[in-house]
Amino acid sequence: MNKRLLVTGSFLGFLGVVIGAFGAHGLEKLLDADAIATFETGVKYQIYHALLLLLVASFALSEKTKKTLHILLLAGVILFSGSIYGLATNALTSFDFKTIGLITPLGGTLLITAWLVLIVKFFQMKK
Repeated sequence: MNKRLLVTGSFLGFLGVVIGAFGAHGLEKLLDADAIATFETGVKYQIYHALLLLLVASFALSEKTKKTLHILLLAGVILFSGSIYGLATNALTSFDFKTIGLITPLGGTLLITAWLVLIVKFFQMKK
């Protein structure tokens, strides 16, 4: 499980840097400042949770908990950041990402749930 967490975290981090660079250099003349700021929010959350996945691999947690966190964080990033990228670039596509706008809070809820799982598991740890 640790290898899977490390690979997923590294991949999401790599992708976050690539997407962030694309947003900063490729979209700056195509989108307004609000859309760029929204896009950057997606990148930030992706990077934050990529780093969390890397950290989870080093935590003294059960394999079941690590697997749960892996699923929650990966799905959360895909739904939250992915939908934000779509919403921010909505003006550039023929698909209206606003029609699937409920995906963003669902992704955010998954990310929040992952943090809550960590809090509970850390409280349950013995010295």
